[in-house]
Formats: sequence, C-alpha cells, structure tokens
Amino acid sequence: MIVGVGLSRVLEPAGVLPQAAWRLDASPVLGADEVRVRVSRLNLDAASFRQLSGKHGGDGAAVRSEVLEIVGARGKMHNPVTGSGGMLIGVVEEVGPASSLPVRVGDRVATLVSLTLTPLVIDDGLVGWDGLSEQVPASGHAILFGRSVVAVLPDDLAPELALAVFDVCGAPALTDRVVRGHAGPVSVAVLGGAGKSGSLALAAAKAAGARTCGVVVSAAEREALVGAGVADHVAVADARDPVAVAAAVTGALGGPATVTVVCVDVPGCEHGAILATAAGGTVIFFSMATSFPAAALGAEGLAADVTMLVGNGFVPGHAVFAVEVLRRTPGVRALFEARISAD
Repeated sequence: MIVGVGLSRVLEPAGVLPQAAWRLDASPVLGADEVRVRVSRLNLDAASFRQLSGKHGGDGAAVRSEVLEIVGARGKMHNPVTGSGGMLIGVVEEVGPASSLPVRVGDRVATLVSLTLTPLVIDDGLVGWDGLSEQVPASGHAILFGRSVVAVLPDDLAPELALAVFDVCGAPALTDRVVRGHAGPVSVAVLGGAGKSGSLALAAAKAAGARTCGVVVSAAEREALVGAGVADHVAVADARDPVAVAAAVTGALGGPATVTVVCVDVPGCEHGAILATAAGGTVIFFSMATSFPAAALGAEGLAADVTMLVGNGFVPGHAVFAVEVLRRTPGVRALFEARISAD
C-alpha cells in the first residue's frame, strides 16, 4: 500500500490523490505520519491571484471573500478556474509519531508543496488581508503528509521574502539542471524575466555559464531587470505574440535560444516560446497558465524539434539552491524586496 500521500484525507471523489480531489478533510486530528502547521501567511500563486483579481475587477474584498469560499468548500486553496493554489508559512504545532518530515514542534516552516493538495482551515476570516496582493496574512491550520516537502525558514531572510523565494524555488534549480545538461555554448531566454521565478531562473542560467536574454512586457520592467544585472540582453515584447517574441530573442542572442523558460502568468505564451527555441533545444514551462495541448499541438504545427518540460516545482535541493541564488545576487534580491514592498 502506498503511504504518506494523504489518501485518507480525500473526501470526494474517491480513488484520487489529494491534488486531484474536489474536497479534502482538513480536520486538525493527525494521522500517524502527518504534521500540523499553525498558518501565519499564504502565498497565492500568480496565475490564481491574477484570475481572481481580474474576475472581481480588482475588488479586494470580493477576492478575499472568494478565497475564503474556496477554502471553506474544498478544504484546501485550489482555484477551480486555474487549477492552482500557492504555498504557506507557519509554525509546526504537532508532529505525528511516524512522520518522516525533518521538522520539530516550534519550527517556522514553509511548505514546498502546493496548496491544491494541502488540507487547510482558515479561522480568522482573513481580516488582515486587503485582497490586493498575492501574500495573505492568515490564521488557521494546515496538514502535511509523509511525502510532503517542507523547509525550515532561514534566519537571515524576512518571512515574507523567504515565502516569495520558496514559492518559485523549483524554477532556478531546474533551469540550472537543464543548462548544464546541454553540451557546448548555451543561450537562455526567459519570458517574464523581471518576475520572481524569471529573475531567479536568469540568475541561475547566468551562473551556469549561459548567455541570457530576459523578455519583459514594459519599459519599466526592462529598467528593473537591467538593474538586476542577471540578463546579458533585455528585450521588450508581449509574450503572447509569437512573432514578436521570436524576433526579440533571436535579435538579442543572434539566433534562437538553446533553452527558453516561460515564467509569465498569463495564457497564450506557448507558441512564442517554441518559436524562439532552437532545434534540439528545450522549453521549460513554469507558468500555471500554460495550456499543454496548445504547447504540444503548436510544436507539432511548427515542426519544432524541441523538448518541452513541465516545471513541476520540485527538484532535490531546490529550496537551498534558490536561497543561495538570492543571497549571492543582490540585484535579484532587490527585485524581490521591491515587489514585496509594492504588495
């Protein structure tokens, strides 16, 4: 029997894992291999927050109400439109006797698994959140399973900063792995290069020896990314415009990229990424707004011989790797801190 995956928490439908479930049991009573965390802050993933904010026309109170409704109905934060959730930080309250997670009662931790599979109860009505940012002050509890992934918060980072980094820590680690797996000179284009995952991916690619190009949507983002110092070239283009993206990347790099990383939280960026990637190259999709049928069929229609990877958010050692990238790259840290301040 497979253990540690939270099957006992699935209420409906029967026979699926927690991520695919419509509703979870978020009772605070622990199973033997489970851990309960007292929640202090959620981080909604970018695609989910954008969808909710757009749906409600930027009305923060309405966004807050819908998040509470989703969590109350589903026993987890699982946006039914985007299919995505986010992550959280909190303090470990209780550890089951058979838990294999490397945490103790009192540890301040970040969950490195999605809220879409994490049993969650909110008990404060999110009164401290204005509904206008991805980071959500909250009170409640969450349950981790034996095969969940969790990290103790580093002492030298503010909790809000650590949460923001851990939310996207799979991106730099997988980018590093893919870049180092290509033989010869490697060039990397990152769509959404001024964002959280994009800036970390660019920093990781540059540290791995690649030439880098960040593609951003505005002059303001271009200025911010130039200041971060992690992109050899910065181009302005709408990531949803395939021809513009391909022209921007090939113009900056002198040809298509060996590796293209998609970190844009809006739909419709698949074809531009494929068109901007060299034959034999790799496209990494880190956005939860990605349409995988569009990616597969688009590559087929373009006769594009590219490997396409789903950034699943987990690479062994990814949390430590991302924090180290942030520590050694002041420009990226400045981008993160500016974003948190703006929120």
